[in-house]
Parts: sequence; structure tokens; C-alpha cells
Amino acid sequence: MTTLPRFMISAAHKSSGKTVVSAGLARAFSKQGLNFGSFKKGPDYIDPLWLSSASGNPCYNLDFNTMGHDELLRLYTSRADGRDLSIVEANKGLFDGINPDGSDSNAELAKLLEAPVILVIDTVGMTRGIAPLLLGYQTFDPDVKIAGVILNRTGGPRHAGKLQQAVETYTDIPVLGAIRRTPDMDIAERHLGLITPAENPETDHWLDLVSYLVSEQVDLARLRGIAGDAPSLSAPNGPQTEFPDCSGLRIGIATDAAFGFYYADDLEAFKTAGATLVPIDTINDHTLPAVDGLFIGGGFPETQMHALQANTSIRNAIRQKLGNGLPCYAECGGLMYLCSSLKWKDQTADMVGFFDTKTDMQPKPLGRGYVRFSRNDNHPWGPSPDLNAHEFHYARVTEANETISCRDVKRGYGTDGKNDGYLKANTLAGFIHQRHTEANPWVFDFLEFVKSKK
Repeated sequence: MTTLPRFMISAAHKSSGKTVVSAGLARAFSKQGLNFGSFKKGPDYIDPLWLSSASGNPCYNLDFNTMGHDELLRLYTSRADGRDLSIVEANKGLFDGINPDGSDSNAELAKLLEAPVILVIDTVGMTRGIAPLLLGYQTFDPDVKIAGVILNRTGGPRHAGKLQQAVETYTDIPVLGAIRRTPDMDIAERHLGLITPAENPETDHWLDLVSYLVSEQVDLARLRGIAGDAPSLSAPNGPQTEFPDCSGLRIGIATDAAFGFYYADDLEAFKTAGATLVPIDTINDHTLPAVDGLFIGGGFPETQMHALQANTSIRNAIRQKLGNGLPCYAECGGLMYLCSSLKWKDQTADMVGFFDTKTDMQPKPLGRGYVRFSRNDNHPWGPSPDLNAHEFHYARVTEANETISCRDVKRGYGTDGKNDGYLKANTLAGFIHQRHTEANPWVFDFLEFVKSKK
């Protein structure tokens, strides 16, 4: 059993300000000299980027869709061990999830981790009505420990006072703070949600501002005390994992304003196998370093499409290397980048042109949510049973010429509602976002494939 001070930040519904508050707390506690850990519920890339930027430590995803309870506990305890304090940011509302029985909800994760829950309540247009809301949340599942509430986006001292009086009169939930409505605290949103830290040149300044405002308006000492009272936690032993020996392999990875959607533990899996990750900037680099393989994750190539188009030298280098057989794996935005062109808002930009296809951004998402698929006989890393993953893309593939699909989609959309994963030479690219887990050790599979082609 290990003492792991922790708390979960959740809410009554999405867009309540959880990420802003969580990032502010992460930066504030880190400024106090704490070794701060962060976790995010569900398949999310952007919120973890903000939490990681705020704390200076990697943020890890906890997702029932790709991991069983034991594996989730092993991941959490291994990454929270050694941290002075850890936060778990929920997604949507506390009791929300895909399954009607709540078995994949934030509340279920809080119970699994035995984490006290702090509710961030968006109080716009609310006064006395906060009390029955909190009472309902308390009684809906008594096994969930709601240890405090943070009143968010209050209208001022008078509004905050009325809210606090209602909470204290009708409930036994402590009010840990009241954060006034401040436009400077908002993170800009767009078609795929929040912008990423890499796209905001003022990220550090903004995080410092938010941490100051949160520190001034939230009782950090009391919150830390609640986290410290969380019970000790242990995880069951896992199966013996065999790591491939990929020492000496160099894998180029696109990390820039266009591409940055990577799971922290997936990247750690590359290093566990002995591979070296070599950062590549597809916007500013003009040559491709000496690498044995290439990994281009998801991101926002549409917002950077003119800058990507302008860098003809790196596009030409990638197209030539892939054509000569350099192994590559690309997800979502990476697939879009490897196509011949990208269209968004009536503008079109040339991309790498390795695949003889085009992508066109649609006004509504084509693929959104959890995916279930299997690798068919065309898959370069070998076939597989059904695997769980997720997708979130507005892009539609058009004029898909000379493409071989490697994945049979059982749930989700992929490239056309039935298939996903284009194969050409030694390059695999698709819309599905994979997670390296016990059931799907894709990083090791990819590295073994790269090793076989070296």
C-alpha cells in the first residue's frame, strides 16, 4: 500500500471550467515546490498538454475503453508514486460516461482510485439552486466522496456570498473557493475544442496568471489536506511483459504546432524498448534527420496548412524517404499531412503527397468517439483480434486512389465507415488513435516492424 495524495476535479457538466481550474492548481502547487502529478480521464490529448505545461511533468490518460481496472490502477500508482500531490481531471460531468450503468463514468474512476472529488460548479445564473444540485450529487452514489466544491465564474463578492450561504445552509460540503468570472482565464476554443499550448505564444504567462488568480481565490492548504487524507492505494501485479530489444533505433516524431497528440506512456514505451525519439518540426525544419522510422501523430494541420505547404523541402524529403521504404506510422492529422492536399474553409494547401488522396475538412465531425477495429491480413504489423481505440476528426478523405486498407472497423467511422488504415510501401496511416496497452502493444509492434526493415 502506497500513500498517494490525490484528488479528482470534476463538475456537473462539460465546459464548467475544469481544465482552467485544474491547470491553475497544477501551476500553483508546482510553484510551491511540489512535485505535482496530473492525470486525465478518457481519450483526450489537449487537456493533458495544458496540465503537463502547468506542472512540468507528463500527464497520463486513464481510459476505461482501452484499459481494465487492474491496468488502470497499475498505471495510476506507478506514475503517481513519488509525486507530492496528484490531480485527476474528469471529463464531462461526474456521473457521465458512455455506458448507461455508469461503469465507465468519472465517478467510477474516483471510486476505483479512492480519490476525493472536488466539484467545480459553473455558477453563472445560479444562486440557491446550487444546494439541491449538490445534494443530488451526494445522494446519487454515496460511495463517491465529494470532499469540496469550488464556485466558478461567480459574478462578484455578493453573488459568491449567496452561493456559499446556500451550500453551507443545506449541505455539509465545504466551499474551498470562489473564482470570479474573468475573461483572461478563458482558453480559446474552436472546432476541435481548446487550442493547444504550442499554438499560444503566451502559454507560460497565461498559466502564471491563472495560477495567481486560483491561489488568491481557492484554499490551497485545505485542498492539499483533503488530498493527503486519501487512503493508501495499491495495484495488483500485472502480466509479465516482454519488451523487444530495439536499442539503437531512431524514430523521428513530429512535434510542433501542427502535430502534438501523443500519449505520455506511449512515448515512454518507445524508450522502454530502447528506441530514441528524435523530434522533427514539420514547419521549420528543412531536412529530415537520420532516422530508422517516422511517427506523425494527430494535431491541427488545418490551422497550420499554409506554413506546412511553405516548407517544401521537408515535404519533399518525407515523400522521398517514405517512397524509398522508410517505415512510418501516422494518425489522423498525420494521415492528412501525408495526403496530396488539405482543404479547409474554401482554401486548399499542398501536403506531402505520399498518398494519392485528398482531405477535406467538414463542418461537422465524421468520426467522433470510441472505435473498435481489427487488423486484417493487409496490416504490415500482422493481423489482430478486435481492439479498442478512439477517433475525433472532421476530415473526409476524397479521391482515395491506390489505397489498401489494413483495418476493419467494427464500431466508428475510420476512413469510410467500414475501413481505416491506408498502406503504401512501409507506411501505415489512418484516422484511428491507438493507445499502447496490454491488449494493444502497438508501439512494440511498430518498433519490431521498423527493426525488420532496417
